[in-house]
Amino acid sequence: MTYEFDVENMTCGHCSGTVEKAIKAADPAAVATVDLASKKATVQTSLDPAVISDAINNAGYPASYVKP
Repeated sequence: MTYEFDVENMTCGHCSGTVEKAIKAADPAAVATVDLASKKATVQTSLDPAVISDAINNAGYPASYVKP
């Protein structure tokens, strides 16, 4: 499944890299695209979106799942 998340507090490339690393730590098989300009992360994963959201939150970036 592909999920989209609103991610707050990203201000630079390092921030988006940290978010991507947090996603990959939760699911190494995930395909993640983090867009700094729109402050969104698109994640293709087999995990529940709450797990991905928690991983991003634990990295210090408040994230919320955007329901389609």
